[in-house]
Amino acid sequence: MCSSIIFSPKDHYFGRNLDLEITFGQQVIITPRDYVFKFRDMPEIDHHYAMVGIALNAGGYPLYFDAANEKGLGMGGLNYPDNAIYYDVKEGKDNIASFEFIPWILSQAATVEEAKKLLAKINITKKNFSDKMHVSPLH
Repeated sequence: MCSSIIFSPKDHYFGRNLDLEITFGQQVIITPRDYVFKFRDMPEIDHHYAMVGIALNAGGYPLYFDAANEKGLGMGGLNYPDNAIYYDVKEGKDNIASFEFIPWILSQAATVEEAKKLLAKINITKKNFSDKMHVSPLH
């Protein structure tokens, strides 16, 4: 399980730990504005906010553990085994796999209010990135 803390006196600070006994080869990854994000069930996004964070480079696709975009909006994907609930694709929703969640939000939202609007339409699906990776139980 991972933990995070937010400290908001005048400025805003975010910290987290990655409670894993193994490494996945995670590293700092910068995704430029013109990187093409391809999603399983949504149209690709080829012009978006740049972002930086800790991720696994999976064949050129950044699998972010946490990240922040150029506007200062940040988020983390925390591991929460046996408690994550994902759904099948639902018509009329923005169907996003759990590994797509961070780039989906940070590529499009500059503020918490904009992120809330995206979240109101989202359905997180139980699709894995590849057959070699299980669906991460995130929250």
